[in-house]
Amino acid sequence: MRNSEIKLNIQLGDEGIDKIHWDATEKPTAGQEETKAVLLSIWDHEQQNTLRMDLWTKEMSIDEMKRFTVNAIGGLGDTIKNATNDGVMSEKIHQLCQELVKHIEEERKENGEG
Repeated sequence: MRNSEIKLNIQLGDEGIDKIHWDATEKPTAGQEETKAVLLSIWDHEQQNTLRMDLWTKEMSIDEMKRFTVNAIGGLGDTIKNATNDGVMSEKIHQLCQELVKHIEEERKENGEG
């Protein structure tokens, strides 16, 4: 049996999170990398509940956070399909993502950003 490890290094400042670095043994490149956000969900089987840790740096823009969230939700659609073969649930999640992308695009147009 082999082990796999994921490491997070969070640098805190006076006004929140300054930097996030991560590394993983299964990552294709060696060494820590910087990121602006991490969403971590852990299933607590005893409580039948999800423990969440949502971290982002003060450098992450609102637009980046919205795109990151949509990508994460879409990834959950893929996960549910792969883990349970529930195509209906997966498709509904992907439809939600399409609606959210439209919302983001409309919002950007309203704000003169694209």
